[in-house]
Amino acid sequence: MSHFDDSIEVKGARVHNLKNIDVTIPREKLVVITGLSGSGKSSLAFDTIYAEGQRRYIETFSAYARQFLGSLERPDVDKIDGLSPVIAIEQKTTSKSPRSTVGTITEIYDFFRLLYARAADAYSYETGEKMVSYSDEQIKDLILESYNGKRINILSPVIRSRKGHYRELFEQIAKQGFVKVRTDGEIVDLEKGMKLDRYKTHDIEIVIDRLKIDDTQDNEKRLMESINTAMYHGDDVLMVIDQDTNEPRYFSRNLMCPSSGISYPNPEPNNFSFNSPKGACPNCNGIGELYVVNERKLVPDETLSIKNGALAPHGPQKKSWIFKQFETIAQRFNFALTDAWKDIPDEAKQIILYGGKDSFTVESKLLGVTRDYKIDFEGVASFIESQYNSDSTSLVRWAKEYMDKVECDVCEGSRLRKESLYFKVDGKSIADIIKMDIVELDQWLNGLTKRLSNKQQQISSEIIKEISSRVQFLLDVGLTYLTLNRSSKSLSGGEAQRIRLATQIGSQLVGVLYILDEPSIGLHQRDNEKLINSLESLRDVGNSVIVVEHDKDMIERADHVIDIGPFAGKHGGEIISEGTPKALLKERTLTAEYLNGKKEIEVPKERRKGNGKIISLKGCTGNNLKNISVEFPLGKMIGVTGVSGSGKSTLINETLYPILNAHYFNGVKKPMPYKSIKGLEHIDKVIDINQSPIGRTPRSNPATYTKTFDEIRKLFAQIPEAMIRGYKPGRFSFNVAGGRCETCQGAGLRVIEMNFLPDVYVECETCQGKRFNRETLEIRYKGKSISDVLDMTIEEAVNFFEHIPKIHRKLKTIADVGLGYITLGQQSTTLSGGEAQRIKLATELSKRDTGNTFYILDEPTTGLHFEDIRVLMKVLNKLVDKGNTVLIIEHNLDVIKTVDYIIDIGYEGGKGGGQVVATGTPEDIIKDKKSHTARFLKKELL
Repeated sequence: MSHFDDSIEVKGARVHNLKNIDVTIPREKLVVITGLSGSGKSSLAFDTIYAEGQRRYIETFSAYARQFLGSLERPDVDKIDGLSPVIAIEQKTTSKSPRSTVGTITEIYDFFRLLYARAADAYSYETGEKMVSYSDEQIKDLILESYNGKRINILSPVIRSRKGHYRELFEQIAKQGFVKVRTDGEIVDLEKGMKLDRYKTHDIEIVIDRLKIDDTQDNEKRLMESINTAMYHGDDVLMVIDQDTNEPRYFSRNLMCPSSGISYPNPEPNNFSFNSPKGACPNCNGIGELYVVNERKLVPDETLSIKNGALAPHGPQKKSWIFKQFETIAQRFNFALTDAWKDIPDEAKQIILYGGKDSFTVESKLLGVTRDYKIDFEGVASFIESQYNSDSTSLVRWAKEYMDKVECDVCEGSRLRKESLYFKVDGKSIADIIKMDIVELDQWLNGLTKRLSNKQQQISSEIIKEISSRVQFLLDVGLTYLTLNRSSKSLSGGEAQRIRLATQIGSQLVGVLYILDEPSIGLHQRDNEKLINSLESLRDVGNSVIVVEHDKDMIERADHVIDIGPFAGKHGGEIISEGTPKALLKERTLTAEYLNGKKEIEVPKERRKGNGKIISLKGCTGNNLKNISVEFPLGKMIGVTGVSGSGKSTLINETLYPILNAHYFNGVKKPMPYKSIKGLEHIDKVIDINQSPIGRTPRSNPATYTKTFDEIRKLFAQIPEAMIRGYKPGRFSFNVAGGRCETCQGAGLRVIEMNFLPDVYVECETCQGKRFNRETLEIRYKGKSISDVLDMTIEEAVNFFEHIPKIHRKLKTIADVGLGYITLGQQSTTLSGGEAQRIKLATELSKRDTGNTFYILDEPTTGLHFEDIRVLMKVLNKLVDKGNTVLIIEHNLDVIKTVDYIIDIGYEGGKGGGQVVATGTPEDIIKDKKSHTARFLKKELL
């Protein structure tokens, strides 16, 4: 047996900052790769092992298929032996499409569609009765039984409750040989040129046969033929009328309401899909939400006149066609454009906003003549709606400024057609199911089989088993609070990653190498246990699991730990220790020192008292918040904690931040519902540092994002040689033509589009990745060209630009947050989550603070090692010492134990959350018996 069966051997890895390293990774074990942020963990796990696995997979395609794919670049490694098929579960957020939901990503919704198509009972949306469907033989037997000895008419319904004169239809029916029809309940003979009142709604049925029911053979044969004919013309529905009582009764091959006669098509899985025209609500096209014009946004101030700009989209009066129309409307309704909007007659407002047609005459008393005027106006609101439906993104963006997103009033947010919502399993429609959180869903599925009929049990037992196992996997990775209809674009990186993890566990593959990038992000310590158990279960069925992680618990539970360092960037890239977690504790590396307690992030000796002022937010009811009121003490570092899904983001990112942003910077995002807020006068600006990437293209880099590059370009344009040549700052930009290399248009890379794989970037052969043309590179400052400057690390650049304060201040802040090792021009696509977070942080921190600034940070420790967290906390503490307020949403106990004031939200996630569990200093919090955070924080403080 070869030794490759029990290990993966990497020899000579030199990708990015890796220093020609050799490493042996045991197979079918849980392996954690740890080390400082930027030390080379992802370079080893993703850019070497995963990239080589993907390349080998593509090599297996035929030459014909590969010509469409191009060839993937081989990672810079001598050889990798013992590599299994590789699946990477990265932090990249899931699809941003509004059609993608938790149910569709996990495929649970697909199984529910199948369940409802095959095992649901249909009910009428008119009467609520159970729908029935019959075969032709059953219909014949029912008619013989119900109408024995009676005279009946057999009819085919062709028109139901629709307007029109139907002359052509009557001619067509006559040509087919029929002589009588029933219109609006009355049987009449067909006549030439016959038609109905076109403005009234009508019901029309063809009279197929009139016969007396008895048991004779001939009668049965005739009845069967009539049923077939009636079904053919009536679209699988027929109607029987008792001639004595005139009572109608419907029969259908499809599902049909026995009283009202409405019928549904036989259900298929796509009748329950909001991504298919067969299932999607026709009003909102299966999105569940619509953009509707908000009149208050069109007329923000009713005291203004049209002349002075009451209508926000048009502004004050100008010489234009539209204002001429307003003048005509004003003449028609006897008001002036100088009148306040609130004094204009309602009828005129209606025409101005929603359009209309009108004609009128005006008599001139001076000249004694009359003039005819015509109004044919689209309406301001109608115009905005038409722009919203146009193809231009800028026009759509403009129209959205005057619109609100509202729930679709037809499907009430369920996204589905009315018929689809009346198919029920155990009394619940598919829309009811996807509104349940995972815990509720699990409880409903337990024992569901026993509550179904025998026939339903036979059909659905396998489907329910599949759904239950997938739901269990979601519970196992700690996603108990999600609902299946939650849009995937609202998921955090950690949630999306754990959903994909649950999907992978559900696929039950064996012998695969899984590589995960910090799956514990956004996960409370309480749920960490579940996550580690899930990874162990992946390992136990025969897979190898490699996790890039900083979490203490994960490192301690691993079978094998690889520590990369000793520092970050070019000071890292070496393996400084590998072995079991116990062996790691004895090493003298940064990671080991934090794990064995030699180093730690210290708890402050005393908590700050703050400045005594507060912001008080009352009556928050967004998402799962249960009418809570919260006070934020200013001049302190505040930690907002709580289990995943408890409502932290809803309270801070969806309620508090939009209120502050609207107040200080006229932000347009609408906050979640709340009653009141007080204390806004105590701060003068708000800065939000969230987790969105700093730029998704190779054109974005730390220099451009922090605006340092603007200053560097101005500096280069002032060099005498550049001034002689007439170069302006734009010459040194790789985003505009002139100074850049035109082959790659300044990207330094060319994109090779892959049809069904991610795009691949290769170095430009003209400029060798330098981004600029030869003439631009000839301009040098202190012997360095603009390309050389972009290749400098932040540490080098801080010294290089030491005498230029504008550039130096920004670069110094980046170095302060621990990013001295990255280069100025490093593409944003290659930055880790933790690095991107800190670049964003540095950009905001380099802005001059006022001493009254309110900073909001959403999990700033993402991707950070213990040492990086220590550096970050030092920077944040400096801010608070100057009098600013820093609010951090965080699960990391190293951060929580150092804050001055904690707001703990809970008690659970989803419907069990949304309440304030405890507030106060960390020492106050640990006394709370019900708080999950307190339980884990106690171990850190005591």
